[in-house]
Amino acid sequence: MNILSIESSCDETAAAVIKNGTHILSNVVVSQVDIFAAYGGVIPEIAARSHLETILPVIHQALNDANLTKNQINAIAVTHTPGLLGSLLIGTLTARALAILWHKPLYAVHHLKSHIYANWLESHSVPEFPLLALAISGGHTQILYMPAHNQFEIIGTTRDDAVGECFDKVAKILGLPYPGGPSISKLALTGNPQAYPLPHPMIDNLDFSFSGLKTAVLRSVQQACHLPITTPSFELAHHLTDQMKADFAASFEATACDILLEKLQLALKTHPDVKSIVFAGGVSANQTLRQKAQTSPLNEKSLFFPAPQFTGDNAAMVGAAAYFEIESGTQPTDPYKLNIAPRTNITN
Repeated sequence: MNILSIESSCDETAAAVIKNGTHILSNVVVSQVDIFAAYGGVIPEIAARSHLETILPVIHQALNDANLTKNQINAIAVTHTPGLLGSLLIGTLTARALAILWHKPLYAVHHLKSHIYANWLESHSVPEFPLLALAISGGHTQILYMPAHNQFEIIGTTRDDAVGECFDKVAKILGLPYPGGPSISKLALTGNPQAYPLPHPMIDNLDFSFSGLKTAVLRSVQQACHLPITTPSFELAHHLTDQMKADFAASFEATACDILLEKLQLALKTHPDVKSIVFAGGVSANQTLRQKAQTSPLNEKSLFFPAPQFTGDNAAMVGAAAYFEIESGTQPTDPYKLNIAPRTNITN
């Protein structure tokens, strides 16, 4: 089965052709990260306009790279939630039009589900069920229990900031460029992760809270620079030496990763039947997280991380998720009735 998949939930315009859920025939991504680096974040209106300009050329390139015609496509898949309203609209309208014109079944796919299924792409081994999935990105931090394909139960979520959002905000405090995750990881290589002790906000259940960690970094920087707490965060970077920035980056990164892994270990106690642990989303590319996981008690289970090129937003993961939806008996979406949802849970 060949699936043409489309992803446009944020600032990447992407299309791919996936064969049987795991084999990538093509994977084209046009990123807007260079556009938004100057702004320190994504501007939704500009992102939507960029999608509008690039989506058809990206789809044509994906078909050309796969050496397939529209007649050899069996289904079309598209991200319909969650994401930026305008960005989602461009992707779903394009997918709906193609499904109608080409007479192909259409599958609307949840973005977080796609990130989880990135672990099935071009992999020599695949996760065993039941499994735990840690979905970590700029917009989400969730632990999900999956007893089988296309079955999800959210057992832990963030009560405030997502971990990726926290990385971005700490990067701004340290005067680092957007996106914050790669900037912090690069700088942390020369830092001391024990230089600045930071708290591990703990909640009685499996939920996360990262707003306190962000504030703790802010207060620690102000204290290290001997500045009052009224000092605006955007002024602090000028008072830090390069080594202080590196030490703060390393200390924050280590603490954030430890918090994620501690919650996973707690989740294992409540779900001892789990055979595999799957990491998903942009933050799963973090090398410190991967190293810590592989040397932690979690390593007693089978750990799965997506290949680095599949951790960010891409269409290949959308095609993989759609394939396993089809295999699980999910019926196609009526292209005339497909709606978008800026925010919705994966179980909806």
